[in-house]
Amino acid sequence: MTDTSNQERRETVRKLMVQTPYIGGLGIEIVDWSENWAKLRLPFHERLTNDGRVYHGGVVASLVDTAGAAAAWSGHDFSKGTKASTVSMTVNYLSAADRSDLMAEARAIKRGKELIFTTIEVTDVNEKQIASAVLTYRIAL
Repeated sequence: MTDTSNQERRETVRKLMVQTPYIGGLGIEIVDWSENWAKLRLPFHERLTNDGRVYHGGVVASLVDTAGAAAAWSGHDFSKGTKASTVSMTVNYLSAADRSDLMAEARAIKRGKELIFTTIEVTDVNEKQIASAVLTYRIAL
């Protein structure tokens, strides 16, 4: 597969990822994306909270999962497959985000035959740390 073909497919994944019913329903946006790196934004909405102010932990975990997957796809060689799933994810919640958009920055730090290892940092708009995570993603034939 050529570099151009891989780039075109990566861009297609970037566009389609945020259009899926769940990710699109959360309102997650891909702000920036380059090889092995992605930055995502989750705009604040009261429906994503338990109390109208602070995000439900599952929402933060969904942002982490999406960001890790985006970093994995952002440098993927499509000759190695297109079937994908999260294998494992550990999220450490560091603080609450009170009525703030969230930003997630993810990096693919190692690529194996099928597994991609990523790190994700989530902050609020004032750069207060909200969560830190590691995610293993699998893309196979």
